[in-house]
Amino acid sequence: MELGVSTFVETTPDVETGETMSHAARLREVVEEIVLADQVGLDVFGVGEHHRHDFGASSPAVLLAAAASQTTRIRLSSAVMILSSADPVRVFQDFATLDGISNGRAEIMVGRGSFTESFPLFGYDLKDYEELFEEKLDLLLKIQESEKVTWSGKHRPAIHNLGVYPRPVQTPLPVWIASAGSPESAVRAGALGLPFALAIIGNVNPSHYESQVRLYKESAAKAGYDVSRLPIASHSHGFIAENKQTAVEKFFPSTHARTNVRALEKGLPPYHRSDYDAACSFDGALYVGDPETVANKIIHLRKHVGITRFLLHVPHGTMPHADVMQAIRLLGTEVAPRVREEVARWENNNR
Repeated sequence: MELGVSTFVETTPDVETGETMSHAARLREVVEEIVLADQVGLDVFGVGEHHRHDFGASSPAVLLAAAASQTTRIRLSSAVMILSSADPVRVFQDFATLDGISNGRAEIMVGRGSFTESFPLFGYDLKDYEELFEEKLDLLLKIQESEKVTWSGKHRPAIHNLGVYPRPVQTPLPVWIASAGSPESAVRAGALGLPFALAIIGNVNPSHYESQVRLYKESAAKAGYDVSRLPIASHSHGFIAENKQTAVEKFFPSTHARTNVRALEKGLPPYHRSDYDAACSFDGALYVGDPETVANKIIHLRKHVGITRFLLHVPHGTMPHADVMQAIRLLGTEVAPRVREEVARWENNNR
């Protein structure tokens, strides 16, 4: 069972002061967060690609590379790259470069993206949303498989027996497919034998995602892959403090503000404290509390959904850097040991 952290490098207005941190300042904070995650023994750190004023990570590979030379063991991943509006050649080159700098710790997590700002920015039409992803994933996997590539498609010029460099340390460089819960994504990832990541967010009981994991495994088995060797990750918002009530109260203001910004943008109902409290319950999608509470929820997710990697998305919105660092420290020093010990015991008893 792997545990880690993910971030979108949010630069939203501080809920108390109303001030907005610069992208540059927040980027430097994230490098410190990655270094700490490595020091406390976490397994992976993921950075999500976005192209809007309230996020600072339009280039995850560059940010991860800044931390690569200051870390020794933590895996460094996108979470996610919006492959539909990117050039797969450049995506592979960037992460192969990161893989070299980190000596084999890079991963590429790709998705279609729930934010669409990158499509007009890079000259793509949203009507091609599905087709773009399928075509570009095909090219990315061709590059992953072979140094020399011959490929043709509809939305990008063809490649005729050309090399893509640098080559990564890892063979192959890991490529994950991420999904917000689409059955089609689960089936696609399984059919390709690729690691699968689920965004378990919102007002949903995490146990409901067991059906997605089952679909993924059935598809992988049908395609001839060894299901036992395929990792499955989840990504959920959360926060950890020394006691549960402190964690709940500290995480609410930024979560409330950030969620209501998205609700307004998407025409959804307002987010209330009652929604938040329900999501903080044992059956809710927020992993907020003291180390024991959060560990127990992660263990339940492993046993009942089948997740083998858990990413805590922190912060959600803008929070004090010291609080975020403490949450990462607790995740690594108190939550992770509890989870690993219990999952190892459970797996040994179920062999």
